[in-house]
Amino acid sequence: MVRLLRFSDDLRGLAVNLAKRGKFGTIQDMAERIVGSSFFGKLLEICIPLLTWIIITLPIWLSPFHPAVVAYFIICFDLYFLYKAATFTYLATISYRKVALVKKNSYDKKLLGMRSADELRHFIIIPNYSEPLHKLDATLSAIVKTDYPFKNIYLVLAFEERETDAQKKAQALEKKYRPFFQDIVVTYHPLLSHEAQGKASNQTYSAKIVDEYVIRNNLKRENVIITICDADSQLPKNYFSYLSYTYLKDSDRLYHFYWAPVLLYNNFWKLPFFVRMQATLSSIIRLAFASLKEDLIQISTYSVSLSLLKKINFWDVDVIPEDWHVFYQAFFTFGERIKTIPLFTIVNSDAVYSGGLIKTSTNRYDQERRWAWGVSDIGYTLKRFFRTPHIRVIPKLKRILFLIEAHLFWPTSFFILTISASIPPLVNPVFKRTVLGFLLPQLSGLILTTASVLLILYVYLDFKLRQNVNVKTKPLAVPFLFIQWYFLPWVSFLFSSLPALEAHTRILLGKKIRYKVTEKV
Repeated sequence: MVRLLRFSDDLRGLAVNLAKRGKFGTIQDMAERIVGSSFFGKLLEICIPLLTWIIITLPIWLSPFHPAVVAYFIICFDLYFLYKAATFTYLATISYRKVALVKKNSYDKKLLGMRSADELRHFIIIPNYSEPLHKLDATLSAIVKTDYPFKNIYLVLAFEERETDAQKKAQALEKKYRPFFQDIVVTYHPLLSHEAQGKASNQTYSAKIVDEYVIRNNLKRENVIITICDADSQLPKNYFSYLSYTYLKDSDRLYHFYWAPVLLYNNFWKLPFFVRMQATLSSIIRLAFASLKEDLIQISTYSVSLSLLKKINFWDVDVIPEDWHVFYQAFFTFGERIKTIPLFTIVNSDAVYSGGLIKTSTNRYDQERRWAWGVSDIGYTLKRFFRTPHIRVIPKLKRILFLIEAHLFWPTSFFILTISASIPPLVNPVFKRTVLGFLLPQLSGLILTTASVLLILYVYLDFKLRQNVNVKTKPLAVPFLFIQWYFLPWVSFLFSSLPALEAHTRILLGKKIRYKVTEKV
């Protein structure tokens, strides 16, 4: 042991001497070399997936030695879950009230009285691959109903070059919708060897073409707003008026993303009940996100200035989940100025539906796994943490911890909330005879029962939100909207925790996933 300590001291002394002699340069250079090493990079990538498995298996390997520690951990986690559930219910309620207030404002009329409002240019990029023509048509049909008072909207149909029917679709859509837009730009993204299949590489290709278009037509990047719109997202009538008004009122607009809650109600009554449950939960959680303030990060469909995209060199083309990633790209370039500003209006989108039960289940699982692949952003952000001395440490830590919390809670929550409390007494029979061992399952059950009461508010919010987007509730379906929640633990396991756990495990084993377009018929 003494030898090891001496060897460690010798290494430390050698590093200091080499640094003094200029062998490694500055301390920042040394940090850069360490972070850039393949071993350290791999360690940062796998640390959270590894912690996921440690937490899930903790009741098994720790209960024989310290069952009380396991019990307190489970109780604390249950209480934390209750707190988060109550917080999100409260935030969703606040957001819903704000949506109702915004609906009463006529932003189109307010824009007419604002200086420079007519100088803004909106480019809507719709990245798509093998999307049915009727889906794209429905998305464009919603856009042209906008109350935006200027004709400064440009449509960018971002196809993939490898799609055989892309040109035929482009011609049909151009012919029908050209009169409604200032111009229509069609792009065909050629997938390169260093790029990942998915939205990021397609968006970067099309956004660069938009940038060339802007330069060619003597437009200012600061006045150009890029809206990334999913192929099945129907933008509300007031979206561009509300966005433009918010953008012009925002003094730091060149460093902000803008996002409205994307709810999954377009095809609500076509869905199998388990997908419908997840659509409801996702919609309410997304609504709650809008009131997160400093922690808000955009997903799916959002807007941002072309100026900011250009400064960060658009989206990284080798990533699959791009929405949070591009936020962190911007954050680790410009620091605390980067924020996502909520727009309290509703974007209505499709949940996964492939016609048949088995196919829908498979596609829903794949979609959740793809979203959970965002855990790969943690390795990216940890590397950038050490490479950005110009950004204060505390804001960086807050942003990274928010990301870690989201991706750690995702795969672990089902196991801790449902089965962990029964493991310590089974693994350690002596512990079962203690007061804590006897009370643990009951305490855990009581906390979860208290949390389940919040589902009443979820059902109410779900009903009101569907009213907001004109999705009517069938009278015969009302009882089932309550009964279905009894299946929540198993639905959460099969279509949330399990695919997330697979994504974490794949990162641990170094096995990547392929991007699959989620089928929505």
